Amino acid sequence: MLSDRQASNARLRATLAAVAPGTPLREGLERVLRGRTGALVVLGTDRTVESLCTGGFALDIDFNPTALRELSKMDGAIVCDRDASRILRAGVHLMPDSTIATEETGTRHRTADRVAQQTQFPVISVSQSMHIIALYVGDTRYVLEDTGSILARANQALATLERYKLRLDEVSGTLSALEIEDLVTLRDVAAVVQRLEMVTRIANEIEDYVLELGSDGRLLSLQLDELVAGVDLDRELVVRDYLPVGRRARTAEETLHDIDALSATELLDLATVVRPLGLGGTESLDSAVSPRGHRLLAKVPRLPGAVVERLVEHFGTLQKLLAASIDDLQAVDGVGDTRARSVREGLSRLAESSILERYV
Repeated sequence: MLSDRQASNARLRATLAAVAPGTPLREGLERVLRGRTGALVVLGTDRTVESLCTGGFALDIDFNPTALRELSKMDGAIVCDRDASRILRAGVHLMPDSTIATEETGTRHRTADRVAQQTQFPVISVSQSMHIIALYVGDTRYVLEDTGSILARANQALATLERYKLRLDEVSGTLSALEIEDLVTLRDVAAVVQRLEMVTRIANEIEDYVLELGSDGRLLSLQLDELVAGVDLDRELVVRDYLPVGRRARTAEETLHDIDALSATELLDLATVVRPLGLGGTESLDSAVSPRGHRLLAKVPRLPGAVVERLVEHFGTLQKLLAASIDDLQAVDGVGDTRARSVREGLSRLAESSILERYV
């Protein structure tokens, strides 16, 4: 179940996707902007929208940028369907509830704000005097920027992501080596969880830029996908490796949700970062902890997730897995001779490479 804030963000993202560069709607809005005529466009209709409409005329025609440009020359709003595939009405005078609070001053923007709040449909206002395109989604106002400005910020965020990803790879490699040597402390786990969350947040910010850039963000999207491949899985596996086990143990999903909820300031404090894991605070950061083995087993080639679960459940800790013989591994349901050898050899190679990377 989405919270009100999440639902509002989802509606805003959907609207940004609808007006992204390369879409017919964005092309139409850009034509209106260049023509310096202004426009008011409602994306969606129902009885509430109809009750606010007076005058104008029904059209119900396929949407195209030229039609939007020409219809905007008339005095009045344009009503489209939710996905902007059809223009339903034009020349409409909108009469929203005047008691709805708004900080807008211009007639067009004030009307757009109130209609968006009253109907919960996105409303787009193109300002003739200010030369801007503003989106109104619920009680949120969002001004579209030109592609160049968004790309500049996106490239800066991408450079930051690259640096954070390098640091994440370093602390993840260190954690792997420490896990194999059974020398992990809570501080080491916290460092990896912290970096994973930082990388995820920067990636989410870049995803918003990609969404707003539309067809102009294809290259950025490819770079982002390459940088963050596997990060979401790593977040889950690290949490599952170190969550306390018990009747009232929290789930990985609940823990990740609490980590997501940390503020930017809280994320800088390692003791706060591991608090959702239920492993103590500042005084216990140097205490020893042991992984179950989810994370390293996930690196063994061609090992099904179901088999990983059974191996972890059977042995309990990574150290017992590393010490297990081929016969011990075969005792696990679904692990035959071939797979047992594959697991044994895979873990041995991971142990050798992790320790070499740390000390060489």
